[in-house]
Amino acid sequence: MAVESAVSIPTANPECEKHAKALQFIEEMTKNCDAVQEKVIGEILSRNADTEYLKRFQLNGATNRDTYKAKVPVITYEDLLPEIQRIANGDRSPILSSHPISEFLTSSGTSAGERKLMPTIAEEMDRRQLLYSLLMPVMNLYVPGLDKGKGLYFLFIKAETKTPGGLVARPVLTSFYKSEQFKKRPFDPYLVYTSPNEAILCADSFQSMYTQMLCGLIMREEVLRVGAVFASGLLRAIKFLQLNWKQLADDISSGILNPRIADPSIKECMSKILKPNPELAQFITKECEGENWASIIPRIWPNTKYLDVIVTGAMAQYIPTLDYYSGGLPLPCTMYASSECYFGLNLKPMTKPSETCYTIMPNMGYFEFIPHDPVNPMPLSRDSPPRLVDLADLEVGKEYELVISTYSGLCRYRVGDILLVTGFYNSAPQFKFIRRKNVLLSIDSDKTDESELQKAVENASKLLNEFNTRVVEYTSHGDTRTIPGHYVIYWELHVKDPENAPTQEVLNKCCLAMEESMNSVYRQGRVADNSIGPLEIRVVKNGTFEELMDYAISRGASINQYKPPRCVNFAPILELLNARVVSAHFSPSTPHWTPERRG
Repeated sequence: MAVESAVSIPTANPECEKHAKALQFIEEMTKNCDAVQEKVIGEILSRNADTEYLKRFQLNGATNRDTYKAKVPVITYEDLLPEIQRIANGDRSPILSSHPISEFLTSSGTSAGERKLMPTIAEEMDRRQLLYSLLMPVMNLYVPGLDKGKGLYFLFIKAETKTPGGLVARPVLTSFYKSEQFKKRPFDPYLVYTSPNEAILCADSFQSMYTQMLCGLIMREEVLRVGAVFASGLLRAIKFLQLNWKQLADDISSGILNPRIADPSIKECMSKILKPNPELAQFITKECEGENWASIIPRIWPNTKYLDVIVTGAMAQYIPTLDYYSGGLPLPCTMYASSECYFGLNLKPMTKPSETCYTIMPNMGYFEFIPHDPVNPMPLSRDSPPRLVDLADLEVGKEYELVISTYSGLCRYRVGDILLVTGFYNSAPQFKFIRRKNVLLSIDSDKTDESELQKAVENASKLLNEFNTRVVEYTSHGDTRTIPGHYVIYWELHVKDPENAPTQEVLNKCCLAMEESMNSVYRQGRVADNSIGPLEIRVVKNGTFEELMDYAISRGASINQYKPPRCVNFAPILELLNARVVSAHFSPSTPHWTPERRG
């Protein structure tokens, strides 16, 4: 077993007692991983013993792991949906948790096209805050002096709604930014942002982004780190600067705020920040007016030590673009979290993104793992339940699917993340995030699986019926060369009568029909967040997919088992497809989306 311990962390004197306590807490949790896990599941089962859900399985007051595993099944979101719907509709009895459900956190994963609703309780906010409090003490070991400046973070709230029973449903970060823990956080020199709370909490995405960028430019010399949640979000901020630098420079030169910024709270706080500075405006103009945007981040923010964004999983596709704009600044990924649960942190944050490993903190929830064979994945069934492995018993070099039990009442819930064990820190396993199970396409926080893509193609292809045309074969690609990125769908068509072929307008409508079929996270990204560009259909020459098969067979694929890939990222295959494109079509408008859930 590859074990790391405290000696592998660079020797440094933490700059304050608070950091020393945080580092000591990490040591205690990771040295006593299994004991902490036993304590956590005991607490969860003890406090939720009288819930309707756990009573079903006749634990009879047992709070030990063995009884829990023997009697309580491993479940998916669909299994739990009846209980979640009852809570959403106003049932306040202790269904899943003995503590009242305070709100629903909406997941980027979807069920029946809508965001999943994850029940949470008030105390979970403190648990998430605890994990956040560990990040800077670790980072300060590797990048000292972060208390001497500010962080330019592009942070945004997203749309929220209410369930029929009156509970708020919103993304986990929106919940956090609107919490008292965030809004009234005590001063910490390591957590000073250039963005005022008023800008972060503004629901208008333009006003929010404009104000955050303006403040970042005004305080450019103080900025020590630049970040967003996802890599795609930081790239959208750079694109925003490319489109709006003239107006931003005008504001800085004159000291007068752009009249498009109408939010009263933003106007009031900016009256204290924005002062005439023609010299700074001239500098911004000089840096932004040319065609060369290489290394624009260190050019404008010269003291930047690293970019703080998620670049693991699907976000890894943005690393080359980030390197271009940042001149190769480090890309630490600091924590691993989801709407269901916050899991852990990266104890070696300055490693390359490809080497990023997370250490799960055993106090955050109770964690189990389904062994996952990437070559021969085994389907799970209730008749033959899988053998789940405890956190402390995992094996280095093996992949697992994560299963969690939380204080909020999720019991043996399959998150869907596939993780590779890379080693141990003390007795706690360290993981590399491999992927979210079954996800085919992802540009931002959207996750589109194969069945959703198939349904979208089927719905769009109905528009071809009157032209006696059908889709012979298709595949897809997430194109991130554009900002924002967008889905590209390759279609090979069989046109029965070339004189009656579908028109450009019809194929554009096919793009929109596909978008209307996508899940709500995708549609929100298109409509409200502007994080996904219009879907594109590229029609390829007849015979293209036979050529794809020939290419695959030439590389060793079995002709009997060959199936056309539904998503492609391999450069030679993309080159083959793009060389055979005969026409390209884009969605002519945005799909329908509102914060309210369908159905």
